[in-house]
Amino acid sequence: MINVNRGGLIHFFGGLSLLAGLALPLAPKAQANTPDIPAKRSPLLASLQAELDRSMKVLSAQDIPAYYLGYTVTDTQRVDVSGSNGALLNSNETRNRWLEVSVRTGSHQLDDTHKVGERQMLSGSPGVSVPVDDDAEILRRAAWLETDKQYRAAEEALIKIKTGKEVKVETVEGNAPDFSREQPHVYIGPQVSIAVDRAPWEAKVRAYTKVFRDSAAIINSIVTFSAQAQNVLQATSEGTQLQYGQIRYRLELFIQGKAPDGMDIDRYYNFDWVNPKEAPDDKAVYAEEAALRKELEGLVAAPINDPTVGPALLTGRAAAVFFHEVFGHRAEGHRQKDVTEGQTFSKKVDEKILPDFLSIADDATMKKLGGEDLLGYYPFDDEGVPAQRVTLVDRGVLKNFEMSRSPLVDFPSSNGHGRRQLGFTPVSRQGNLIVQSSKTMSNAKLRTKLIDLIKEQGKVYGLLIDDIAGGFTFTGRGQPQAFQVQPLVVYRVFADGRPDELVRGVDIVGTPLAALTKIVATGDTPEVFNGYCGAESGSVPVAAASPAILISELEVQKKESSTDRPPILPPPAHDVVKTGGGL
Repeated sequence: MINVNRGGLIHFFGGLSLLAGLALPLAPKAQANTPDIPAKRSPLLASLQAELDRSMKVLSAQDIPAYYLGYTVTDTQRVDVSGSNGALLNSNETRNRWLEVSVRTGSHQLDDTHKVGERQMLSGSPGVSVPVDDDAEILRRAAWLETDKQYRAAEEALIKIKTGKEVKVETVEGNAPDFSREQPHVYIGPQVSIAVDRAPWEAKVRAYTKVFRDSAAIINSIVTFSAQAQNVLQATSEGTQLQYGQIRYRLELFIQGKAPDGMDIDRYYNFDWVNPKEAPDDKAVYAEEAALRKELEGLVAAPINDPTVGPALLTGRAAAVFFHEVFGHRAEGHRQKDVTEGQTFSKKVDEKILPDFLSIADDATMKKLGGEDLLGYYPFDDEGVPAQRVTLVDRGVLKNFEMSRSPLVDFPSSNGHGRRQLGFTPVSRQGNLIVQSSKTMSNAKLRTKLIDLIKEQGKVYGLLIDDIAGGFTFTGRGQPQAFQVQPLVVYRVFADGRPDELVRGVDIVGTPLAALTKIVATGDTPEVFNGYCGAESGSVPVAAASPAILISELEVQKKESSTDRPPILPPPAHDVVKTGGGL
């Protein structure tokens, strides 16, 4: 993905199920300090600061000086329970700690991270696993060794960069500083933990997946429950000291089928929550299972849609992914700076890129929208900068980018969007991408307007895209500036009033500058898509929210398909020839 600069919004693989008659398991308890009691500072933070001070004093005096040093310890406690087709796949609980050391040599203007010419691939991972015991001396020893390793790598990199700058042409943005100057932040929040009784969840995933066996069209089903508590300790040579934690729960439903022509049919749904009291009940899960089964059975028998260009209506979840892929990745700050990137929006600040009734913000401070938890919330980004709301597009006009601490000429500061998966280096990434519209109408009126467009264009039908798996986009200069969004449930809507027809094998394709100008109206109810986005700095949790959107011209192509036929025999429970019997 890094080599071709692909960014994709993807589901965290798993499944969700609902069991009638089984009592809801005891809610996992989130253990943390109450808000009115000051949080207790971890002794490990003082240990990190002591080793940081010792190292910085020496490394800043070297011939090639270190001007910045940062330590981050991430302590992760995780519970996973998975079932398939009525049986338990796995049930486990793990805990680990990861130490990341960031050493920068040179200066804020030019340091060892500077990109000269083509994209430089980072060598190795900026971190190491450390013991989970609260042993200050052991942690200091690990930090000492990792600091030495990272300083030597940064020292060597800066020498090569200074040499390369003498023979490579620099762009304007390439002359921007390599690291922004930010105010230090001190925040000591409560540490969090989870206490999950796995046995009830084991019973649930068995029961939830067993329900799917009632359908002969479902080849496989997986349900996964996961719970995670993650605590972060961070200290930097600038004076930042942070201590905070986050808890997340997720329940996922995943089923697979196969059409007669070999095309794989997948249906997926996930529940996300933060408060253990808000876990989905059995009624909600079973209802979603019934919908998934009905849709998969319909898709297996549905015709394949031919490539077309015409009017399309995307429901809110589908529209949210559309904006994430088509706009969001191209508004990430580091893509404006890298000469290998397509830089679609780099020179379009204060220019109109969307219809004037649309505005877009990335607000990582939002915990909920319409009662639904947002996965893209975080208190501080992975460079120690507080999360912020950033207005990216105001009434159709581009205003800003999602910024990490890699500044641009006209955007010298971070706005709290430097993010990464553990083991990767932070870059600017999306958090909660929120689309707002001043030209709204009810979804019913939006559908009527879709039919009007179909008739005006002389088409037989348009498309209603009702659910979506995810997608990806190419942002690199070496590839076409294209995107692909992968719908799961698509209907043909006919101009002559015939009932909608479910179709399969549809992928949305296009180029961003053209596609964004074709939006003509929106619905009045925002919907949320929670997922995990994969790009240069790994997979990070994100959310996107949008009302339904009507697009005057949308191109779709045939989905890539397997040629493997469905199983020769039906599932054993659905075979008309019973075991041990005759015809």
